[in-house]
Amino acid sequence: MSAEEKREDIWPALPYAEWKETCATLHMWTQIVGKIRLALSPWTNHSWHVTLYLTARGLTTSPIPHGSRIFEIEFDFIDHQLIIATFDGVCREIPLVPRSVADFYHTMMSILRELELPVRFSTTPNELPDPIPFERDDVHRAYDRDQANRFWRVLVQADRVFKLFRSRFCGKCSPVHFFWGSFDLAVTRFSGRPAPPHPGGIPHLPDAITREAYSQEVSSLGFWPGNDALPQAIFYSYAYPEPNGFAQSKIKPEAASYNPQLKEFILPYDVVREAGSPDEVLLDFAQSTYDAASTLGKWDRAALEEKKPDLLSSAQPS
Repeated sequence: MSAEEKREDIWPALPYAEWKETCATLHMWTQIVGKIRLALSPWTNHSWHVTLYLTARGLTTSPIPHGSRIFEIEFDFIDHQLIIATFDGVCREIPLVPRSVADFYHTMMSILRELELPVRFSTTPNELPDPIPFERDDVHRAYDRDQANRFWRVLVQADRVFKLFRSRFCGKCSPVHFFWGSFDLAVTRFSGRPAPPHPGGIPHLPDAITREAYSQEVSSLGFWPGNDALPQAIFYSYAYPEPNGFAQSKIKPEAASYNPQLKEFILPYDVVREAGSPDEVLLDFAQSTYDAASTLGKWDRAALEEKKPDLLSSAQPS
């Protein structure tokens, strides 16, 4: 395998125009699965109980409680199946093929009833300006296996590098997790101080949820595949509340820029995937945006920096 082929395999191209129909359908499918976890899981601060997580094959809910029973739902983007597995060894699969959101929803709910895992939740998608209830959505029905697999492989690399960045911080920090509402992978650091009330205003998301999510000062890093308004995959970083001077900060690499509409620094995914060292470029972006947010926001940076133990020296005989 040539170096170029290896790069394409690890950091695949993901042009939004080529997969936007699959992206829209997959977004709705993940919302259905995510809402099942949301409806059945105990509340965890900042809505951390609703997210999905990367696996070696796709995205998973992790174990979901249903009374004293446990089940898990996983998107497999290698064999292209949705797998519903229970703790007592029962497994059901839904093929990931071109099918409407309505069909996916009704099939999912039917299987859960058969498994005696009934669940009720709002069928209106979140964080979209003109949502179509799942049971009536015959518009979104595209599924391209190659493009879905590419998206997952991008998430795999982002997840890997984000976890490396997360390991540098010893304060309160989220897991690296996938938010199905906004359809992005994110990791969020906290200063430990309360934040002013968030103004809210996110479409079809209660302001109380947004305000709890941003109840403490944060610096957040993420990956987002784009939409019609910004049709490119990007890495992003923002601070809430945004400290004075943040937008004018010198950020690495030079290709990164501040987007005043999003109020975020953004770095095109293609800049990372085409770099000589993608990991280094992404880590530079993550570190420089955090440095700007935490320095201007007067975080206690020394107290929040992880000091890893020297396991080699501690293992030496005394």
